[in-house]
Amino acid sequence: MHKVIHAAAFGAFALTAQQALATGLEIDVSGEANGTITIDLLEDVAPEHVAQITELAESGAYDGVVFHRVIDGFMAQTGDVQYGRGGSDLSLAGTGGSDRPDLAAEFSDQPFEAGTVGMARSANPNSANSQFFIMFAPASHLDGQYTVVGRVTDGMDVVNAIKRGEGANGAVTSDPDVMTDVRVTD
Repeated sequence: MHKVIHAAAFGAFALTAQQALATGLEIDVSGEANGTITIDLLEDVAPEHVAQITELAESGAYDGVVFHRVIDGFMAQTGDVQYGRGGSDLSLAGTGGSDRPDLAAEFSDQPFEAGTVGMARSANPNSANSQFFIMFAPASHLDGQYTVVGRVTDGMDVVNAIKRGEGANGAVTSDPDVMTDVRVTD
């Protein structure tokens, strides 16, 4: 049961002032990419998903988790708190979640553009848990099919430097980049 992104299509949006002031994340990354990614979380768009992400971040669950699936020109996926802690065996990275329940989809009209943060899931739209992905480029075929939870506001250069995976699924099989510290911000 790999939690991956699947495809389809939908529309456009504009951030409100309230969304722009939303809670955020700071993610320190090390590996081929080194630096901090700052993300504004869109609480008004996906309140249940944002609550789950912030609870996991506050508990330290994301610290030390690898970017296990990275497809050049598409996205970088991370957040498997169950199997994504690196080490020598990355074969299960991307198949796990957290001890929290899966979430019902919170689809919106927010587009998947460069810097958009979305929740990974299996073929079941109501299966997002802890994994998320950050877009390198627009992907309108994901619009309305995946829950958008945030936008990168700083550190897109760090995102763009994340080590790419191999093959069609973008699996990073050795020396993946790591989220060394994930902090919730106001």
